[in-house]
Amino acid sequence: MSVEKETSLAVGVFDSGVGGLSVLRELQAQLPNQEMIYFADQAHVPYGPRPLDEVRDFSEEITRFLIEQGARLVVVACNTASAAALHFLRQRFAGVPFVGMEPAVKPAAEQTRSGLVGVLATPATFQGELYASVVERFARGVRVLQDTCPGLVEEIEAGNLNGEKTRQILERALRPMLEQGVDTIVLGCTHYPFVIPLIETITGPAVRVINPAPAVARQAGRLLAERGWLNTAQGGTRYFTSGEASLLAGQVRGMLGQPGAVDARKAVWAGKRLRVD
Repeated sequence: MSVEKETSLAVGVFDSGVGGLSVLRELQAQLPNQEMIYFADQAHVPYGPRPLDEVRDFSEEITRFLIEQGARLVVVACNTASAAALHFLRQRFAGVPFVGMEPAVKPAAEQTRSGLVGVLATPATFQGELYASVVERFARGVRVLQDTCPGLVEEIEAGNLNGEKTRQILERALRPMLEQGVDTIVLGCTHYPFVIPLIETITGPAVRVINPAPAVARQAGRLLAERGWLNTAQGGTRYFTSGEASLLAGQVRGMLGQPGAVDARKAVWAGKRLRVD
């Protein structure tokens, strides 16, 4: 059932899967009264290896779905979707404010002492114009090392946050960076904050790990405040997935530490359109 968007002050949040929950967690912490609508496109996860135009098409329909459900502001809580579609979405949905994910190269470049920064992200993020622009603008004089961490998104989706395979993927990515003197790691995928404890056991306390989610939540709050859209009454969160609703509900309880029932529903792709099952 759709909510009339004229009467709703909801924030729509989407990702290919559960990675965007790391952003939702910050939004809920900073905007506890705001209604949230979360969409996980688990029928198509991961987005990272997909062509950018395909991710753009998914992002357009998911945005339309969120607006139909009552979202007034949309957070693209996926680095790959931000790289593929953020500019397009702002043009396509004029009047809807968007907040996207931008690899936190700027603060990393400002904070590094060794002049070496590591970025962990998906192939599509590295291929996007957004990433290239950020590096060009903010990483002058800093050497940036990159790794796509193949298989890491899938392990996190499966809930293997501390498993041996997850550790092997991170070890393979991080050890060469550490050997070269990297002292700052940028998380360029919203799934990756869920393995920060494991990353920190590999890097040690001398290496700073930058999670962009708090800054994204602050920007969403600023945009809501500017428009007078901040909720004053308590709001909840509705969850949708193109995968299995019961699976997402369990992931939300486990990854966000949310006790009790989770309002999760299935939305199915019918061609290129989404509808609630």
